[in-house]
Amino acid sequence: MTDGPNDLFVEEPAPARPRRRGLAVAIVLGLLAVLVAGGAVGGRRIYDKLVDSPAPDYPGPGTGEVVVEVPAGATAGVIGVILAEKGVVRSAGAFREAAVADERSLGIQPGFFRMRLRMRAAVAVELLLDPAARIRGRFTIPEGTSVGRTLEIIAKSVDDLPLAQLQAAARIPAALGLPAYAKGRLEGFLFPATYDVEPGTTAAEVLSMMVARYARAATATGLEARAEALDLTPLQVLTVASLVEAETPKDDQRGKVARVVYNRLAKGQRLEFDSTIKYVFAERGEVKTRILFKDLEVVSPYNTYRNAGLPPGPINSPGEDAMLAAVDPEPGPWLYFVVIDKAGNSAFSESYEEFLRNRARYRCDVLGEC
Repeated sequence: MTDGPNDLFVEEPAPARPRRRGLAVAIVLGLLAVLVAGGAVGGRRIYDKLVDSPAPDYPGPGTGEVVVEVPAGATAGVIGVILAEKGVVRSAGAFREAAVADERSLGIQPGFFRMRLRMRAAVAVELLLDPAARIRGRFTIPEGTSVGRTLEIIAKSVDDLPLAQLQAAARIPAALGLPAYAKGRLEGFLFPATYDVEPGTTAAEVLSMMVARYARAATATGLEARAEALDLTPLQVLTVASLVEAETPKDDQRGKVARVVYNRLAKGQRLEFDSTIKYVFAERGEVKTRILFKDLEVVSPYNTYRNAGLPPGPINSPGEDAMLAAVDPEPGPWLYFVVIDKAGNSAFSESYEEFLRNRARYRCDVLGEC
């Protein structure tokens, strides 16, 4: 026997105990493998059942009414989520399945729609494709449209904005965000574009939105910044743009028309534009398709046959191309132009004699007055 302290704790190994522990571990692992395998099989069966089963759906055509907005570029999945959140369909999956099954669903347009609650998904797809379900909240104003005509277009396009409300809002231009140089006049500042209007939007809010869109266009074209270089006010440049918009539909001729305006102003020559005469009569409620000699005598500051210089303000709402032509006119000596064909092309000239020849050509070739 030794007297070392470690000798007191030395024990002989017991080989039987590790063998029992290993066997127990193996049994447990085996049982777990069986359970996992069984769970995998059962889980796969449950998964297959879920995949094969249709998404929860309502059985009927729905009841009541709810307004739903379909955003631009929304997929069937996104639309399904929106409809489910609004209570229109029971699940987004049901709508997605119905949309995939109907090729026409690719034609669903953005906008606001009158839907029903608790609808079968396939019926919801049908309703979104029905033009009658779409709330008319989108309108398009062409370039060169006057304020009066603009208000009429909006009233016909938006259900809950009658013409009387729009006209009342237009009579309070100070509330619409006009720039100071507009001098409280709305003509020229309702920018021509396509607009989407949410239900409940007021007439003043719609017109303000259009004025704000004008402001962005004025910045983009440099209209306000470049007016000083032209020795004009921003309102005068916008007026030139409106004349350009009214006088030609051709993009490649806008710069020339603007140059005619500036050349005549520089010479002190009257503009004598028929478009200004048409504007005077339109403001009085009379549409003129053709100007007669007696019409040239109408008394108005907008009559450029009687009055020198520019009209007091724009005669319509010009688009960006006309605004760009007004701030950057094409160089040239032209003082006259006249339409020479049915396509709206004009011939430009420096002399009055050439202008008369071009006009005679138009009257013979187009009007048959040879």
